[in-house]
Amino acid sequence: MNITTPVNTVDEEVKWNKNKTIVSKTDTFGTILYANDVFSEASEYSTLELIGEPHNIIRHPDMPKVAYKLLWEALKREENFHAIVKNLTKSGKYYWVITDFTIDRDEDGHISGYTARRKSVPQSVVDKIEPLYKTLLDIEKTKGEKVSEMYFHAYLNEEIGKSYDEFVVDLFEEESKKEKKLLDKAKRIKGLQWFFFSDYE
Repeated sequence: MNITTPVNTVDEEVKWNKNKTIVSKTDTFGTILYANDVFSEASEYSTLELIGEPHNIIRHPDMPKVAYKLLWEALKREENFHAIVKNLTKSGKYYWVITDFTIDRDEDGHISGYTARRKSVPQSVVDKIEPLYKTLLDIEKTKGEKVSEMYFHAYLNEEIGKSYDEFVVDLFEEESKKEKKLLDKAKRIKGLQWFFFSDYE
């Protein structure tokens, strides 16, 4: 079964259960061997459609190639890796996630594939990472992938002072904590409404 990637993208986020974790397993070439139900829900592909397909069927055209290059370089060095990714669904919609890639090994200790676990990211993470990805993509399209990669490394060194992996993990954790505080505050305010307003309803 050959699945074709949607030609047209839709500027609309797909609806999926953001409290759950998307899980997939691939071989060393990126062929999907396992996909959980959450993956199917978010990507709009059935499990049957996903199995045996290259993982790049969900690659969104808004993603710069350098992000995937860094990913594969880290995995080849046998290092776990994190990335913030905009993925493409079957109908051309999108969903943003942070992905934790880990290395799978066989009984002899050889790399047999990779496991990816994806979680939804706060909108504030998207607001911060999306302009950077757009810049990288614009450079890639006009000056080439190598120039885009050089800019990315210079940006991380000069403006962030961290590796890409450290940058995305710290960004996700910081913004998630902020979001949790805002949600907790909103819940407290809502919880007090019965006290302050019950006599006037």
